[in-house]
Amino acid sequence: MIRIAVRVIPRSSKNSLTWEQGALKARLTAPPVDGAANEALFALLAEQLAIPRRAITLVRGATSRQKLLELEGITLADVERLTKA
Repeated sequence: MIRIAVRVIPRSSKNSLTWEQGALKARLTAPPVDGAANEALFALLAEQLAIPRRAITLVRGATSRQKLLELEGITLADVERLTKA
């Protein structure tokens, strides 16, 4: 189990994940309303990292752009490798 910091940018032109300054940056097309951006983030991470949605837990930042996520069944090296642009 690992924890990663994620910076979310809602209402982007496309969904993407990149590494910036030691944190994962998630650009999402979803608006930050009623948890839509959080759901879009979980779906994007599950797809990109090939892990089930249930393996992703929001630890901190439910209504913030800065989030702390806990990922099960994957290593930090795998996350870095799978999110390289």
